Amino acid sequence: MNKPLTDHKDNPEQDPQTSKSILNTVLNTKMLICIFTGFASGLPLYLLLQLLPAWLESEGVNIKTIGAFTLTQVPYVWKFCWAPLMDNISPFGLGRRRGWMLLTQVGLFFLIASLGFFSPNLNIWLISGLCFAIALFSATQDVALDAFRRELLTDQELGLGNSIHINAYRIAGLVPGSLSLILSHYFSWHSVFIITALFMAPAIVMTLLVKEPQNQQPRPRSIEDIFIKPLADFMQRNGWKTALLILSFIFLYKLGDSMATSLATPFYLQMGFSKIEIGLIAKNASLWPSVIGALLGGIFMIKLGINRALWLFGIVQVVSILGFVWLSMEGPFLWIGSKEKVMLAVVISFEALGVGLGTAAFVAFIAKTTNPLYTATQFALFTSFASIPRTIINSTTGVMVEHLGWTHFFWLCVILALPGMMLLPKVAPWNNKLSK
Repeated sequence: MNKPLTDHKDNPEQDPQTSKSILNTVLNTKMLICIFTGFASGLPLYLLLQLLPAWLESEGVNIKTIGAFTLTQVPYVWKFCWAPLMDNISPFGLGRRRGWMLLTQVGLFFLIASLGFFSPNLNIWLISGLCFAIALFSATQDVALDAFRRELLTDQELGLGNSIHINAYRIAGLVPGSLSLILSHYFSWHSVFIITALFMAPAIVMTLLVKEPQNQQPRPRSIEDIFIKPLADFMQRNGWKTALLILSFIFLYKLGDSMATSLATPFYLQMGFSKIEIGLIAKNASLWPSVIGALLGGIFMIKLGINRALWLFGIVQVVSILGFVWLSMEGPFLWIGSKEKVMLAVVISFEALGVGLGTAAFVAFIAKTTNPLYTATQFALFTSFASIPRTIINSTTGVMVEHLGWTHFFWLCVILALPGMMLLPKVAPWNNKLSK
């Protein structure tokens, strides 16, 4: 008989550690580390999602090619293939988490800085290769960071820790999505990418200063232990029907919002906004919703539990897509005044709040689903499923927009956001014995 998903310890009131105050949970070194892990994880991804399309759009690359560039992010889908090796190899003798973190962060610094040396009109294939390498190093870093964070945080701290991580992850998007866009108005793209790369430096310093969780060291294991047992454990703990439900939910929960935001920067540009307007508005409209979402999301998950957070935050996430529908119906604008800037700010801020909240609960759910014995492999497997829409499906969004137009495309995104919500009664019941 399959084990029900209610085996997840979703009610913090059942945990004996709930006697600790929320303040003590928030104000500790672990939560500070989660800020650094989130920023390090988000910077290279948002460079690929926001700055790269803006760069290509400004250089005259067509929307279909820009959409197809998401295929360079395919390492995010396949990272579970090499994640088992990362559970058993310790680069530089720093531990199986910190060693990989340092290797990938240094690599990302040099890869990001090198982008500006080439022209999209002359070296498009070389640029796509560099973007693939950035995605490869970034996906590998994510495996190490996710495992590091899962081993660092207690079960009670997972909701808040992952909420802070995700919102720091989104705040990192302000660098390529705001600061770098503004700088591109004043400096060459060569300088912009070097400055953007420098924001990986705090992550490198953090990696050198923190300790390996629980002082865990890799030990020699068989091929079966490395590749087969993590997958077999997931199936055995849940049963194949429940396991498939979990994987389907992980695939679908963020499908609509991922598609809607995949071409956000080219969309804003085509609505008539300049790069500097997008950068300045994004800086102010994204920051505070992300910060507020980090605090409220984590605290709400402590009070509500992860299951109910998935429901409530998921609804906000779906509704936030309607902002894109509204903006596309009002634009494109022949002249950008105060009214149009306020409209853009509303869309960006609500998207930052909705997606930030939904992602925080989603990542906390994934963390709860993993077995600590196989953290890196299982976390990588689940997040790989979650990244399929962002990489494979989003590569067709440019073609969709060309044939459907922006308004119909965003309505399609709203519709595709609903199947994941419809699976919640099965994978995260609102009123089960472990939900508040």
